[in-house]
Amino acid sequence: MTKKEIKALISLLDDNDHEVMAHVERKIVSLGEGIIPFLEEEWEESLNPDLQTKIEDLIHNLQFDGLLRRLKAWKEAGAENLLEGMWLVNSYLYPDVELGAINKAVDQLYFDAWTHMKDEMHPYDQVKALNNVMFREKKFAANTKNFHSPANSMLHLVLETKRGNPLTLCVLYMTIAQRLGMPVYGVNLPNLFILIYKMEGIQFYINVYNKGLILSKADIDNYILQLNLNPIDIFYEPCSNLDTVRRALRNLAFSFEKMNDPEKATEVTKLLTAITDEDPVV
Repeated sequence: MTKKEIKALISLLDDNDHEVMAHVERKIVSLGEGIIPFLEEEWEESLNPDLQTKIEDLIHNLQFDGLLRRLKAWKEAGAENLLEGMWLVNSYLYPDVELGAINKAVDQLYFDAWTHMKDEMHPYDQVKALNNVMFREKKFAANTKNFHSPANSMLHLVLETKRGNPLTLCVLYMTIAQRLGMPVYGVNLPNLFILIYKMEGIQFYINVYNKGLILSKADIDNYILQLNLNPIDIFYEPCSNLDTVRRALRNLAFSFEKMNDPEKATEVTKLLTAITDEDPVV
């Protein structure tokens, strides 16, 4: 369709005939995300609040459908890039934030950490050096005041505010650690996401939410015992990028439930379902 035809189509959203309006909406949806700039232009030019609301809903639905497709494609391609997966989670609330902006901020953190690393450092010393950069120099910290805020799941906001939840802080820490050559991976503990430093002959855990506190397997045993749970492998071993992004979506859905926003919680659960083989528990 030409630009003129698209603008003519969008103008019919204001039609009084409900059948015409419904047909127009279906046609607009069929055109996909490429029509969004035209819808935004119409929104800016319109003085009709009802039409603006209708356009806002259409834009949101188009963006949501696009995000759903990109999440599925990310999973089907092997879910290899964790930052990309977290950026897709980020896109639910902030569709205009680009992956490049997140990569650039993480690149800078990596460079700052790299300057503190020395050859042949002991794993504990590597962790202490990275802790120093992340928590003392850059002042990243747990968002304990607003723990359930959806902002804690938005990676670009965590990079800006230096506050996040256990998972987003771990994702940043782990990404930088891996770029530094450290064998650091996520661990799906109940109620807490932590990291594991795992290589032949040495294994320990890192609680990023507590400023990179080093933990032993015995500490994990005690934690599981306090929760009255049976110790199973997934509480001790690395989880996949896909598992990490699924947990990020569960966190986000739970945040919206806590904020009494069931519509957004339901939408995020749909995103979770799209990359989950079984029925999700939120």
